[in-house]
Amino acid sequence: MGSSCLYSGTNGMDTAASTSLYPFHRSKTIHLVRHAQGIHNVEGEKNHDAYLSYDLFDAHLTPLGWQQVSNLHKHVHETGLAKKIELVITSPLLRTMQTAVGVFGGEGYADGIDAPPLMVANAGNSNHAAISSLNSPPFIAVELCREHLGVHPCDKRRSITEYKSLFPAIDFSLIESNDDILWTADVREANEEVAKRGMKFVNWLWTRKEKEIAVVTHSGFLYHTLSAFGNDCHPSIKSEICTHFANCELRSMVIVDRSMIGSDAPTTNYPGKIPSGLDLPSDVAAEKHLKQGASQ
Repeated sequence: MGSSCLYSGTNGMDTAASTSLYPFHRSKTIHLVRHAQGIHNVEGEKNHDAYLSYDLFDAHLTPLGWQQVSNLHKHVHETGLAKKIELVITSPLLRTMQTAVGVFGGEGYADGIDAPPLMVANAGNSNHAAISSLNSPPFIAVELCREHLGVHPCDKRRSITEYKSLFPAIDFSLIESNDDILWTADVREANEEVAKRGMKFVNWLWTRKEKEIAVVTHSGFLYHTLSAFGNDCHPSIKSEICTHFANCELRSMVIVDRSMIGSDAPTTNYPGKIPSGLDLPSDVAAEKHLKQGASQ
């Protein structure tokens, strides 16, 4: 890992080995979500060759997928999670952005609301009402958390210009190219390359000031990124971390900075000794007196 550790629980070894302690300000909570069911999931399960079809270009959600989104939206509000999330990061593909705004966005959008919609009505053949950005965290699109690149048209994105018209309140400023220059028709990104990109993404998270972040991404990206974590845990915890995600599944994890990438100062620590006074602990005082006695 180098700089980051990821936890979804404690391992099952002896007590000393199963518990880790880190400064709070060197950790972040990330809520990982795989997109809801897309048209490519349906067609690809029927016939794997369908993944090569341009009919599935930048695959959008199915009606069942939107039902999954609605149920997860209810869950994050019922559990109070929606109020905790400070930032939503999404892969810049239709199915992930539809999932992200549907789960973590506001309610229906109406003309006259003084805020741009997260999604316009019927974006990406969704037959879905517009979604408001009111009372929602900021949304940002990041290329690093895309699915395997190349060969499968379902994983090729549209131009950013087109996406901006469909998702007006999503921030696309971190995407450098308007057109998709990462996807190639003849070369599929290797699993090892996805894992490397995933670690780059995890380390990039430390550049963000937010402490609680939702990430809406893809099955392959999640699996190959998370498989690098949990090797020092009980096998059941390793499995909990990196088992393939179901459509619209959410798992909450904690990442810990074991280097100095996350250099934010602590906000809840308090230095004490205000006002200043004598405060030598008894065990230190005893050791001090023993040393003084030995030197006399």
